[in-house]
Amino acid sequence: MPSSVASEALTEIEAYSKEVLDALIEENLSPTPSNFALYFDRLLENKDKEIRDQILSVMELDESNDDESTAELEQSLKQGFLSIKNILGITATLYKNMTLMSKILVKRKKELGLSSTERVVATLENDISKLKSILEKQNVSMKTVYEETAAIVKEVEKETKFDNVYGVYNKRYLLIRIEKEIEAIAKFKYKSTLIFIELAKDLVSSVKNEKALALMTKTVARILLKTSRRSDIVAHYGNGRFSMLLKHTDIENAKRASARLVDMISNSNFFLADKEIQLKISIGITDIDAAHSVEETVVSAIDGIEKAHKDKIKDYCVMLKDGIESTI
Repeated sequence: MPSSVASEALTEIEAYSKEVLDALIEENLSPTPSNFALYFDRLLENKDKEIRDQILSVMELDESNDDESTAELEQSLKQGFLSIKNILGITATLYKNMTLMSKILVKRKKELGLSSTERVVATLENDISKLKSILEKQNVSMKTVYEETAAIVKEVEKETKFDNVYGVYNKRYLLIRIEKEIEAIAKFKYKSTLIFIELAKDLVSSVKNEKALALMTKTVARILLKTSRRSDIVAHYGNGRFSMLLKHTDIENAKRASARLVDMISNSNFFLADKEIQLKISIGITDIDAAHSVEETVVSAIDGIEKAHKDKIKDYCVMLKDGIESTI
């Protein structure tokens, strides 16, 4: 960008940073890097588009790709494990083929009556036997390497953060972040919400095409990533069901965010052969508070999404721990 524009953007971001810090102090929150980043994103949503674009242009120059790099590393590790597994399979197949060849030679030896031919077959049989012995030892070594690698990958998977299929956070990481959010809410007394998202049941039942449904689910995942704030946690909970942890977001703002998601995804039509299908999702919303566990919070959000599947008016439903809030 031109130097004058860059200077203006920097001045704007300095003023905005002070505004963010003032907001943290007013809310009685510690000005930690995570809280600052969260409020930085949250307050930016209310700025004019021109100011927002100026600040975002500066942020792009300083954007960190740590999560993206971690996801690529996890994917590479698992891909390497699959390669070792494939090598083991090929070696095992080769060993089986050599065993079969030995049996064929024994059979042919019995069928032949000429002594000279028998000697040739015997020599060949001896060579194949040696090769078979070598392959057997190599196969044992490969199995050992495979088992060691499998153990390493299993340990790494306990610490992974990302879902291989959808490129978002995984269930394990989501549950950890919800637990940490509950602890933070107990200490600092602010509001956060959890929403669950999945393809609407009437859409799934009407399509009945597994490949098409898989592509639709990936489309939903991409839209969730594209529209989420940096402070939001977008995760795949399992079986095509996604979750978003909305930090420092109350129920009303979560409902507005859900309505935007519903509209955005419904405008992303999907083509199956020559038929155009409108994507549709259902969303369950619940509050996160210090009085309820991670499991209770997740169950509440899941109950909300089940309620939303049946709702004829809206595609999202708020489910509070002590009862159901009206979706109207």
